[in-house]
Amino acid sequence: MKKKLWGLALFAGGIAFAQALPTWATTASTPAMLSNTCNGCHGTDGNSAGASNPSIAGLSASYFDAAMKQFRSGERPSTIMGRLAKGYSDEQLKAMADFFAAKKLLAAKQSFDAGKAKQGKAVHDKSCKMCHAKNGANGVLAGQWKEYLQVTLEEFRAGKRKGPDMMTKALTSMSEADVEALINYYASQK
Repeated sequence: MKKKLWGLALFAGGIAFAQALPTWATTASTPAMLSNTCNGCHGTDGNSAGASNPSIAGLSASYFDAAMKQFRSGERPSTIMGRLAKGYSDEQLKAMADFFAAKKLLAAKQSFDAGKAKQGKAVHDKSCKMCHAKNGANGVLAGQWKEYLQVTLEEFRAGKRKGPDMMTKALTSMSEADVEALINYYASQK
């Protein structure tokens, strides 16, 4: 009998506690609220203000979701992203993916070499356009920071980062000048 009374008292206390919580403590997180964590590195609404962090505004929801799950599992190497991704459920990742997919990418304001950009367009058309149509908009290459692209493309070329076999083959067959031209081309896209 004592156990039943204790159980009943704990249950009643739990209800009273839940009713005393402020509204914000019982309200589900919105996609915008979940995505606030990303602002520090990837900028407000996913438009990065720092050259070493990519903009994630306009990423397709499926790409964002897959990337976050790869970070979470350790399949995709990272310094911080793997730890952050572990803090979100699949449903939360989907909500964040949809949030960023709906945001407009603002191209990074940066200098580029027009001559190299013209050469880079030819490299893009030959080796990248099939998957990264719209001048590299698929995967958010167009208007991305040059420094970020340089590091990322070198990681793919060195085998430190995995991509589709077709992409790895294309990148490893490019000369350093081709890669530099490609980076200038994407930087030129507004």
